[in-house]
Amino acid sequence: MKPSITVVSLGPGDPSLMTLQTADALRHARRLILRTARHRAVKWLEEQAIAFEALDGYYDRYDDFDEMHRAMAEFLWQEAAKSPVVYAVIDATSDESVGALRGILPEDGKLDVLPGVSVADRCLTALPAGVRQAGRIRILPAIDAGEASPDPTMPLLITELWNPALAGDVKLWLSDLYSDEMEIVLFPSTAQVNRKPVRVPLMELDRQKTYDHTVCAYVPAAGLEGRQRFCLSDLMTIMRVLRGPGGCPWDRQQTHQSLRKYLIEEAYEAVGAIDEDDPDHLADELGDVLLQIVFHADIARDHGDFTISDVTSAVCRKMIYRHRHVFGDEHFATPEEVSVSWEQLKKAEKGHHSQSDVLADVSQGLPALMRAAKVQKKAADVGFDWDSAEEALPKIHEEAEELMAELTAHRDPDEEMGDLLFSCVNVARLCGVEPETALKKATEKFIRRFSDMENAIISDGKALKDLTLSEMDVYWNQVKAAQSNGAAT
Repeated sequence: MKPSITVVSLGPGDPSLMTLQTADALRHARRLILRTARHRAVKWLEEQAIAFEALDGYYDRYDDFDEMHRAMAEFLWQEAAKSPVVYAVIDATSDESVGALRGILPEDGKLDVLPGVSVADRCLTALPAGVRQAGRIRILPAIDAGEASPDPTMPLLITELWNPALAGDVKLWLSDLYSDEMEIVLFPSTAQVNRKPVRVPLMELDRQKTYDHTVCAYVPAAGLEGRQRFCLSDLMTIMRVLRGPGGCPWDRQQTHQSLRKYLIEEAYEAVGAIDEDDPDHLADELGDVLLQIVFHADIARDHGDFTISDVTSAVCRKMIYRHRHVFGDEHFATPEEVSVSWEQLKKAEKGHHSQSDVLADVSQGLPALMRAAKVQKKAADVGFDWDSAEEALPKIHEEAEELMAELTAHRDPDEEMGDLLFSCVNVARLCGVEPETALKKATEKFIRRFSDMENAIISDGKALKDLTLSEMDVYWNQVKAAQSNGAAT
């Protein structure tokens, strides 16, 4: 016998809301299995003398919902191989076990899903007067809420809050964007005597006496001004308001070129927050970087060049393509192997035919020290490199002598100064030192020593402007020695 399952929806509670097709399928079922017996339709089944069994025991046996739904589906197909099964759920359009049935449908199996009145229909038609509605509404089963992207600009109906733990998870998810005091509409279990929707604060979503698959919650749309937490879509909305009619004159006149310096500044400020090891400051600075990205995307959208979706699509395609070992069938055991693959894929992706193409592709927008180190590393990838920092160090002395020759001859030292700096970057790289970071630390050390020197001079009743370089040098060496002794201890 070919396994056959017919899925019917019992509806939001009242048996009179079942379709005639569903009622007929229930009456003529050879074997009727309910997902849960906690439904008002059970009394109607008993009055009709319709035999049934329920899968409520699965809720106690499984902690993972996905495993539970698959186990339900496996059991149902096993039983359907013996005799046709009518499987009754509350709402077939959102029931995860129905999705699991489709996922493991046998080759010779037959699965029919009959339409029915949904739980959402019951809620939306029963919303109290005065509740702000919109033409669009998002409907989301509670079990899927934690994995979904929130959008407070749309009203939301959360269905099937079947236990307090699930209601608690949904509350935490909502609390990330809405205030605990925000008023929502709760639709109590249809098994309760008083089944009218009630308005409650969000904080009470998981504090109700009864939960089952018919408990739902309506969350109205929340404006920007009424919230303290926001998501990416909110930032995009704010940017469109600022750059739209009646918005901010300064924001409207900006271009990619005028904003260029701000993108650089915000990136460096984020790096500064990383160096400070301050998570709150870093979150704030990353927000400023994100603002710049959204700003540029909105300018491009106005010109018809690209949108923020093009930005996210480009980087997602790139990450999937360059991580073949995660999204494909390749395997790499070490970070080094991953790095080699990344460079190979990047080279092919950009159409580089030679290593010279790779070097030339290093962005000229990078800081000079950083770009020099990156170019040197890519040259080293094909073996053009010193074996050690010790071997590269004499090159610094050689370049310093050439610079001295230019200065002595009163010629332009620009080129030789560049060569000297390039050689210093080479040695730093071979030492495993980030030249940008090393220079930053050296600059900060200079500032500290200069400050200590100036304080020492002032303590002696003198002023910097009155001292010669030789006299200041005495104080400098004293400070240097004191700091060195302090570091040693």
